[in-house]
Amino acid sequence: MMSRWVNTFLAGIVLDAAMAIGAQTAAVEIGGRWELLVDDYLIDAMSGQVELRLHRPVPREVVLIHDRPWEGNTCGYHTIFKDGDLYRMYYRGWGVDDQTQRSTHPAFVCYGESRDGVHWTRPDLGLVEFQGSKENNIILEGPGTHNFVPFKDANPQCPPEARYKAVARGEDQYHQALLAFQSPDGLHWTPVRREPIITEGAFDSQNLVFWDAVRGEYRCYFRDFRDGVRDIKTATSEDFLQWSRPQWLAFPNAPKEHLYTNQIQPYDRAPHLFVGFPTRYIPDRGSLTEGLFMSSRDGRVFHRWGEAFIRPGQNRDRWHNRSNYIWLGLVETASELPGAGTELSLYTNERYYRGPGGKTRRYTIRVDGFVSANATLRGGEVVTKPLIFEGKRLKMNYSTSAAGSIRVEIQDAQGRPIPGFALDECPTIYGDEVEGTIAWNDGSDVGDLAGKPIRLRLVLNDADIYAFGFAP
Repeated sequence: MMSRWVNTFLAGIVLDAAMAIGAQTAAVEIGGRWELLVDDYLIDAMSGQVELRLHRPVPREVVLIHDRPWEGNTCGYHTIFKDGDLYRMYYRGWGVDDQTQRSTHPAFVCYGESRDGVHWTRPDLGLVEFQGSKENNIILEGPGTHNFVPFKDANPQCPPEARYKAVARGEDQYHQALLAFQSPDGLHWTPVRREPIITEGAFDSQNLVFWDAVRGEYRCYFRDFRDGVRDIKTATSEDFLQWSRPQWLAFPNAPKEHLYTNQIQPYDRAPHLFVGFPTRYIPDRGSLTEGLFMSSRDGRVFHRWGEAFIRPGQNRDRWHNRSNYIWLGLVETASELPGAGTELSLYTNERYYRGPGGKTRRYTIRVDGFVSANATLRGGEVVTKPLIFEGKRLKMNYSTSAAGSIRVEIQDAQGRPIPGFALDECPTIYGDEVEGTIAWNDGSDVGDLAGKPIRLRLVLNDADIYAFGFAP
C-alpha cells in the first residue's frame, strides 16, 4: 500500500514539473500558416516508435537528352519554374570531347518549355547564330553563359522591363564576381549594368537569387570556399543592386562536406520556410555527387539531413563525375495515379562528361512530402509546443496504411485535454489526404480556440504526418 502511495506521489510531482515546464514554454504564433514537419521546431516531445523521417523522390522519365550540336555532355545548371500555364527551363549548352577533354564549342544559354512539366520542347527562337543558322533554342552567348540562373521577379515594385532577372558569373576581370541581367519576356536578355553586384565569392556553381515575399527583400545564395571546402554564402538586397555583406550559412550538427550547389527556394505552400537541395561533392570517390535536403526558418541557419535525398541508385549513368545533381526548381505536376491530384517534380542530371549528350531526368515526391512524423504499427506520439493559430479548421497532410491510424487531441498550454477535443473524442482517422480536415465527435470547428495557446497531441500507428495548418 505504501509503495503504491509513493509511486502516485512521485508521479504527481513529475506531472506537476512537466506542467510547470510547459507553462514556461513560449507559444509559437503560426497564424494561418501551413507548417511542414521538416524539423523539430514545433515539436516539444516524441515518445514511442515515432521519428522524423526523410522521404526520397521516385525516379521518372528522361525529359531531355542534350544531343543537339550546340548542347553536349556538359549541359548543366538547369533552372525550372512555372510561369502561368507554361513551365520554363533554362540550362547551359556545352560539350566536352571524350578523348581530349576540350570544349567542342563555346557555352550557350539554352531554353526549353513545357505545358505539363513532363513533355518538353526546344523551340527554334531565331535569336543566336550557331554554325550559320539561328534555328535553335539558344537565348544567350558570351559573358554569363557558364552558369546563367534566371527567376521571375515577384516584387510588386518590379518594372515590366525587368520582370525576369538572372545572375551569372562574370569573365576576365570579373571572373570571381556575380553579374546581373534582366528581361521583359524571359527570352531577350540584357545586362543590368556592366559592374558586378557581388564580388565576395567563388561563384563557380549554380548561384541563385529570388524575391522573398514574406520578408520583402531579394535573397542571393552562392558558392565560396571555407577553409578549402566548398560552402554556401548568402546576402540580401532591397533593390537587387546593393547587397549586404555576405554571410556563411550555418548547419548545426552537420559534418563539414563539400556542397557544390545550394538550390534554395521558398516553399510555395509555406513561403516562410526555405527548402534547399544542395549537392554533396565527394572528391576522393571520383568526384561523385548526390543531392541532399535541408530547410530553414530564417534563411541562414539550415537543418541539413546527412542521408542522401537522391542516391545514384542502380542507374550506372549516375555513378561518375558530377552526375546526380538536383537542378534548381520544384514545380507541381499532375500525378499519374488515378485521383491523386498533383505531386512535386524536380529534375536531375545523369551521363555528365559521358557522350554523346547528357540527360535530364524528372523525379517526383508527394506534395509537402520531404519529411514526416512517421510511426510504426506499434505506434508513437508527438506533442507540439504551445501554438497560437488563426482559423476554424485543423487540416493535415497525412497517410496511413490500411491498418494504421491517427488520432488528434487538442490540449491547453499545460498539456491538459480541452473538453470536446480529447483523444477519446477523436474518431479514428485513416486514409491518405494532402489537406484532410480533422474532426471530433462534435465536429471540426476549432474557432473558439483561435488566438489562445494550444498544443496538438498526435497519436500515430503505421502512419505519417507531413504538414498541418489551420484554415478559415
